[in-house]
Parts: sequence; structure tokens; C-alpha cells
Amino acid sequence: MKKNTHPKYERVTVHCVNCDNKFETGSVIEGIKVDTCGNCHPFYTGTQVGAKVAGRVEKFNAKLAKVSNNKKTSK
Repeated sequence: MKKNTHPKYERVTVHCVNCDNKFETGSVIEGIKVDTCGNCHPFYTGTQVGAKVAGRVEKFNAKLAKVSNNKKTSK
């Protein structure tokens, strides 16, 4: 096998920006920052945030109603 063809695999610290959690893993990249981790991700914690989704649905329905009213009045 050729020498010096593979990157160096080391232990690195992963830092969660959202909850400030830190844990170690192996990687070829130095220092990894992530948005969410297993401690703060809603799927793993079981605390789904439905308010944001409901707001988006209501906003979409309001736009849809506005467009459909414009189409009816323009005919």
C-alpha cells in the first residue's frame, strides 16, 4: 500500500451550539460544531414543538385563501 494517502483519523470534540453539550468522537476534521445533538433534538427528547408548525400552516392557509379570493373576484 502507498504511504501517506489516507487522512489522519483522530479523536475530536463535537460542540453543540444549541445546548452547549460537548462529546468526543472520531473524525478526520478538527473540531466539529453542530446545531442540534441528541440532548436537545426534539426527536430524542420527546418534546416536539408544534406551535411553530401550526403557525406555518395557518400562514399558508391565509395566503391560499387570499389567492383564491383574488381569483374569484377577478372573474
